[in-house]
Amino acid sequence: KVKPQLEEKEGKTFDVFTAVEFKTQVVAGTNYFIKVHVGNDEFMHLRVFRSLPHENKPLSLHGYQSSKTKQDELAFF
Repeated sequence: KVKPQLEEKEGKTFDVFTAVEFKTQVVAGTNYFIKVHVGNDEFMHLRVFRSLPHENKPLSLHGYQSSKTKQDELAFF
């Protein structure tokens, strides 16, 4: 659900978009930190926010880091 949001921010499309790892952080909702393979040896780290169920809001991309490798540690940001 956040792939189109990232593609819009980056101004390009990703043929490969596969989550390979994730961590969560509970706030007033949940932050998901996701390592995503976007093709070749390229990875991106995404921060996706899911609001509380009663707010009925869609998942939203709150931040990302590009130019990551498979070995880069997925950390909160």
